[in-house]
Amino acid sequence: MKRFLMVLPLAITIMLVSTTAAQKPDAIVGTWWNEEKDAQIEVYPCEGKFCGKIILLKEPNYPADDPKGMAGKPKVDRENPEASKRERPILGMNLVWGFTHSGENLWEGGFIYNPRDGKTYKCKMTLENPDRLKVRGFIGISLIGKTNIWTRVK
Repeated sequence: MKRFLMVLPLAITIMLVSTTAAQKPDAIVGTWWNEEKDAQIEVYPCEGKFCGKIILLKEPNYPADDPKGMAGKPKVDRENPEASKRERPILGMNLVWGFTHSGENLWEGGFIYNPRDGKTYKCKMTLENPDRLKVRGFIGISLIGKTNIWTRVK
C-alpha cells in the first residue's frame, strides 16, 4: 500500500503533463514531410487559426520529359480551374488554411488544396503523436475522403 501511495502522485503528474502537452493548440506548428516525402509543409499560426505552406519540393522543376513542354521550369499550379492562378508557383503556395484547435489533438474547420488535381477540399488534422499528423481531406463529410500521414521534420 505504501508503494502504491508513493507511485500514485507520480502517475497523476505524468498523466496531467502528457494531457496538457497533447491539448496544446499550437502542437501542430512546425515543419512536416508530406506522405510521399516529396514536399515539406510549414504549419504556422495565421489570423487566430492555423495555416501551412509548401516550403520545399524535392523536385521543384518539371522533368525533362514533361508532356506540357515545361521541362526544367519551376512547377506551377497548372491544374487550377482558375486560369489566372495557373502560373503561381507551387513552392511557397498555401496548402492548408483555416484550422482551429478543437481539443483532443484535433484541428478542424480548415481546407486543403491539392495542386495535383487543382481542387480544394475540407480538411481536418489529428496529431497522433508529436511527430505524426493525420491529414484528412474530404468532400462534404469526412467519410468520403483521403487520409495522408505527415511526419515532423527533425
